[in-house]
Amino acid sequence: MRKHQIENAAFEVATQVRAVEDSIDAALSEVAELQARIMRANSVARVGFGTVHPVLEELAAAVSGLVEARGSVVGCHTALAEAKGKVPGLRTVSFGEGSECPDQKTGLADLRIVA
Repeated sequence: MRKHQIENAAFEVATQVRAVEDSIDAALSEVAELQARIMRANSVARVGFGTVHPVLEELAAAVSGLVEARGSVVGCHTALAEAKGKVPGLRTVSFGEGSECPDQKTGLADLRIVA
């Protein structure tokens, strides 16, 4: 029973780490899209080169922060993988086929009826 609780908790943590990684990647993509839209708007409006420069500097700082956060989450992921070996009942646990981390974002499994 306790082993099952530990495995479930570990699966939830692994799933949440993946969700956080996906969120940061999505935010990076959205910021890149925002930068592109600002550049297109600047081109259409034909305003001076320096007009959007402060905006781009702020977005660059945001990207830098997101990249730093992404690296920290990667470090967290690595630390969790190392910590797994120290938790009784998790040393041989694997989620899925060959991957230590769950691939599915929904956490649902393909269920089949067995006769």
